[in-house]
Amino acid sequence: MNSREKQSLRGWTRNFGIHLSGHQLNLLSIYLDELWDWNKKINLTGLSSRQSIIRELMLDSLIPLAFLPGQGRLLDVGSGAGFPGIPLMICSPALTAHFLEPNSKKTSFLKQVLRLTDLHQAVVFRGRIEKSKDLLHPQGYHVITARALAPLPQVLKWCVPHLLPGGLIVNFQGDQHLKTLEESSEVMRKHNLVLTQTIPYALPKKSAQRHILLLKKQ
Repeated sequence: MNSREKQSLRGWTRNFGIHLSGHQLNLLSIYLDELWDWNKKINLTGLSSRQSIIRELMLDSLIPLAFLPGQGRLLDVGSGAGFPGIPLMICSPALTAHFLEPNSKKTSFLKQVLRLTDLHQAVVFRGRIEKSKDLLHPQGYHVITARALAPLPQVLKWCVPHLLPGGLIVNFQGDQHLKTLEESSEVMRKHNLVLTQTIPYALPKKSAQRHILLLKKQ
């Protein structure tokens, strides 16, 4: 990440009340550079520019940062290229994390990024949430993130059994979030989930409204 890219990310995050330290920027820079190199060989993201990755993936992943607990266990389901899990771990070093991803090449990438960024508090597992229960923490998680994994009702069915009482599911949605919540209402009721907060926002240079849903297990 060059100085201009760092300046863009620092400015954009500051607009959302997120203040990145120099160390955090350096780790995010290592992550971006590695992602850019690997993406030439395997399909980690369809975005074609580094600025779009910074804006639409890295910044987007950091939006819920202020609403998460400062410590505890985080599960990132369907981690893919590491969004939102890796940016959140870089900026919340007191969290411990499990990254769950079924694709072997993507798990190799994630492990490499964790080595380069020295994120010893995170572990990568190859598996699927519906089939890999034995890999996950037996006591559950304080936060579960899922970005572009599956329709929300299915995400909730998979994730809630691994969520501690009082824990949060963080889900990323577009401008149809109200419809999505309506479609998920029965699953939420069945699993004692309540919507505690909706975070509306728009990314820089993007007009579409986005929403992050924070769902709490009672």
